[in-house]
Amino acid sequence: MTILTRPEGNLPTDFHLSRRALAGLTAAGVFTGYAPSALAQGAQPVATDDQGLETGMVSYPSADGFDLPAYVARPEGDGPFPVVIVVSEIFGLHAYIQDVCRRLAKAGYAAVAPAFFVRVEDPAPLADMQRIQAIVAAAGYEQVMGDINATLEWTSGQLWANADKVGITGFCWGGKVVWQAAARFAAIDAGVAWYGRLRPSPTATPEQAEAGRPWPVDLAGDLKAVVIGNYGGQDQGIPNDSVAAMQEALTAAGATESGIKLYPDAPHGFHADFRASYRPTEAADGWARLLALFEAKLR
Repeated sequence: MTILTRPEGNLPTDFHLSRRALAGLTAAGVFTGYAPSALAQGAQPVATDDQGLETGMVSYPSADGFDLPAYVARPEGDGPFPVVIVVSEIFGLHAYIQDVCRRLAKAGYAAVAPAFFVRVEDPAPLADMQRIQAIVAAAGYEQVMGDINATLEWTSGQLWANADKVGITGFCWGGKVVWQAAARFAAIDAGVAWYGRLRPSPTATPEQAEAGRPWPVDLAGDLKAVVIGNYGGQDQGIPNDSVAAMQEALTAAGATESGIKLYPDAPHGFHADFRASYRPTEAADGWARLLALFEAKLR
């Protein structure tokens, strides 16, 4: 049986970026720190408490039979609350993603963040980027879509969840997944993609381009939900011309409500408040756009 528990809550020391906090695991084996492979020295991440919320880890079977762990944060009470699936960056289910879930819960949503990578290994506590990239590469498109479908099915059975109102948001690797999921699942009503890759890099090998399919730029006509993107004009990994190509594809497909806002001075990862790339002004504006879309489509 899946049980959502109410933890005692975070202590202030959980948000001091000490070696102990970075390396700490809960008794249940869930990493509670910030990804050491990307943590900026002196970072002061946003810390959202769980007052008035129900938070904790759950698990449910995915399509391949794997018992998929996920972090859930939702308002106290019976609901039902609109659901938002939160898709992590390559660092997995670490403190930043859990905090994003609590922010959404404070706004009245039931946020669910699946741990897509743990079939191989949890990347969250790792500092070796090559190992992290290998773990992420093992999470192929069909597995990820199967995990999202499992999340949709699990939430549809929860009395506190309004399964008729579902959103999705994701960051970096997860931003690309947002576009893919919105093209795959009619149950998703709205999506917010944060700087997810839109098409292959100009230097990608044919094998890399094939491995990344389906690319969002090829899915514009298949979107079953409104998707907005928050992207950085100084993103070295996602050139501005790929953002322009995606916008052109959306326009050509008649997806008039979908579109991308390009923040001219923002780098990749500008919402990630634990990284040197964090830009508070652009992050706040992108979050306001997220809340406005979800308010319009999920309420």
